[in-house]
Amino acid sequence: MRKIPNHGNLRMTKVAYPLGLCVGLFIYVAYIKWHRATAAQAFFTIAGAASGARWTQQAFSSQGSATRSHEVFYGIMFDAGSTGTRIHVFQFARPPGETPTLTHETFKALKPGLSAYADDVEKSAQGIQELLNVAKQHIPYDFWKATPLVLKATAGLRLLPGEKAQKLLQKVKEVFKASPFLVEDDCVSIMNGTDEGVSAWITVNFLTGSLKTPGSSSVGMLDLGGGSTQITFLPRVEGTLQASPPGHLTALQMFNRTYKLYSYSYLGLGLMSARLAVLGGVEGKPAENDKELVSPCLSPQLRGEWEHAEITYRISGQKAVDLYDLCASRVSEILRNKVHRTEEVQHVDFYAFSYYYDLAANFGLIDAEKGGSLVVGDFETAAKYVCRTLETQPPSSPFACMDLTYISLLLREFGFPKDKVLKLARKIDNVETSWALGAIFHYIDSLKREKIPAL
Repeated sequence: MRKIPNHGNLRMTKVAYPLGLCVGLFIYVAYIKWHRATAAQAFFTIAGAASGARWTQQAFSSQGSATRSHEVFYGIMFDAGSTGTRIHVFQFARPPGETPTLTHETFKALKPGLSAYADDVEKSAQGIQELLNVAKQHIPYDFWKATPLVLKATAGLRLLPGEKAQKLLQKVKEVFKASPFLVEDDCVSIMNGTDEGVSAWITVNFLTGSLKTPGSSSVGMLDLGGGSTQITFLPRVEGTLQASPPGHLTALQMFNRTYKLYSYSYLGLGLMSARLAVLGGVEGKPAENDKELVSPCLSPQLRGEWEHAEITYRISGQKAVDLYDLCASRVSEILRNKVHRTEEVQHVDFYAFSYYYDLAANFGLIDAEKGGSLVVGDFETAAKYVCRTLETQPPSSPFACMDLTYISLLLREFGFPKDKVLKLARKIDNVETSWALGAIFHYIDSLKREKIPAL
């Protein structure tokens, strides 16, 4: 007897199968969305930022094995300098109840600097976008909306006319706003010298661990750039605070603590500006003739034979005047009454960066790659040797006598004795000692305080 097929069951099978697929697909999509939302959280919150994004992630060791729960977060800092624009992508991790640590840094630089596009603002966007792509490659997608994006400009934009500088900053802000990162209203700005000094102080104390333990001894920071020089340290002596001139003290909030720092930036006392002043030039004004730019500090190659004969060996009686003394006299005139001296710097450990490092490395005072320590008097010893041997052993730079003499006398004006030890470093624990790390770290800490009021 032929079996009659059950058409009702067939119809049910035809309906149930695609329905099951739809339900399964719906559950899968819902799971993916839930999983992404969970992974995009982090342990400290910036309320209202990035559509209420909350950051969370289980940290992993470099070997890939799971560790206990850490706060993981990122920050992007653009350093818009006079010669180039640099991006720093920082990854931080914070074990529960502890101070954050830097776990990774990505760095890339492009030339020329933003100021080179002052007359063609639109062209500046291409380089900014190229650097933003670097950030996208090194920050997980789920963290983009919660990662602060900041640009701070230094000397290059400071020297531009105000309107041109603002147009460049506005273009950068437009590019930033179109990016997937966290962009606040203050995302682009021109740093003043004090901010630069304070940010560098945060960097070096963060990397040396001085910020981790309340009450631990911090280190001071000396930076010598082309146009300005900065000194920053945390005074421990009440007399230093009371004797500091107006504008030399600044308050800094970090990790729910307030630091009252001695910090000042001397515009016009950077190495390049000092060279110009020693040579008799004026900032922003071209010399009318070569004879305006002469100095006893220069090598014979630049002075020319006539100037060499006239200035290098001025005869007083029958005795030749020492070249170093002539150069030191001229440098002292440039520095006179321009630098505030503090006695406390004798008792604070200091790190020195930038041209301090470069000059010391060039003349063998420290290892060119690893850095090292020296005493302040080493700069004077090197200056005297180079100045006295200019003709017999010409240095690689015709400005060597001038530069070393200037650094030696600048440190003396700050109040450092000849036997004071300074540490010179480009990196600490393989991390660049630039102000960028301190600036983004302080920015993130400020966002946290603003968005999450203390309970």
